[in-house]
Amino acid sequence: MGPQASKSYPGQCLVRAAEGERATQEIDYGRRDVAGYVFGAFEPATGAALTATYEGRTTANWIDFLCRVEDWIDPAVGRVYAVVDNLNTHSALDVLLFNLAYPRWEFVFQPKYAAYLNLIEPWWKVLRSLALKGRRFDAWAEIEQAVERATAYWNAHRHPFVWGRRRRHRRSRRPGVAALPNVALI
Repeated sequence: MGPQASKSYPGQCLVRAAEGERATQEIDYGRRDVAGYVFGAFEPATGAALTATYEGRTTANWIDFLCRVEDWIDPAVGRVYAVVDNLNTHSALDVLLFNLAYPRWEFVFQPKYAAYLNLIEPWWKVLRSLALKGRRFDAWAEIEQAVERATAYWNAHRHPFVWGRRRRHRRSRRPGVAALPNVALI
């Protein structure tokens, strides 16, 4: 999910002002503690998600996360496709050794500037709204707890994740000139 820091995350709460005064909001002057990273795995067919927080984005943390994902995925699954970006830790020597140790894994590197092709990217937006939006964090441990609770909530209410626009934002299809009418022929 990228670096997350201890700070205020804007929400949709309206700021009310007294009669005849301007609305004000407390200014957040930046980070208060160490930032960290959230790693995630996602199964679009079931909607199941796994997240883990780390204080750094190192190759050792990436391999540790891959081992967690290996334990999380059902052993009956024959092939695991990991869609990853082109970060240097994703193609390090230790990742190749992991791939030799677990041959069912296949790493698929997405093209540069094509994050929309990875199904976990829209899910990160959902996780941010569940865990971070509208809250103020004073320490990294609070962010870790919020991400853990949000992931548990998501997994309790999970559903298959469909790529593309949400249904309410799609235009309804109307029959065109070439559409056949719904009339029974005799």
